[in-house]
Amino acid sequence: MKTKFTLIIMAMTLGFGAACADEKNKEKAMETSKEAPAEPKEKVVKLNSEWKKILTPEQYRILRQSGTERAHGDTYHEFKKQGEGSYHCAGCGALLFSSKEKFDSGCGWPSFYDPAKAENVTTKTDTSGGYVRTEVICAKCDGHLGHVFEGEGFKTPTDKRYCINGVGLKFVPAK
Repeated sequence: MKTKFTLIIMAMTLGFGAACADEKNKEKAMETSKEAPAEPKEKVVKLNSEWKKILTPEQYRILRQSGTERAHGDTYHEFKKQGEGSYHCAGCGALLFSSKEKFDSGCGWPSFYDPAKAENVTTKTDTSGGYVRTEVICAKCDGHLGHVFEGEGFKTPTDKRYCINGVGLKFVPAK
């Protein structure tokens, strides 16, 4: 089982790394804000042209086109250094995760064991990688955030790993 899992992770890392190699110079750090963005009260619906105006090209690729940022990139290293705070959707501002649920899984992407505000996070089955996994989506704007994996043996309260693209998040440090 672990061998199969290891091979899948290696293939994913190599595949995503190769696919994103050209993006390396375009990679931007996770957004940081001194104040929490306004929480959307309703579903946020925009045309693609409107999303392109408010998101960076990398945020648009990840949030609106279900892209994946490079593993172990600048955003991941920045995430590991961030202290207490909250993580909001870079598209609509919805609260998604907090540093209380953050942990270092070593996978190369920001990891959380549970959402900070469960009603702002939804999931669906994703077979786009040639196998079944669970996609994590912002419930307010339908932005692609990453994937959630269960039963990997992490010593967290939920035994889940929300593997999230940091570029799709906005970090607000605790005061």
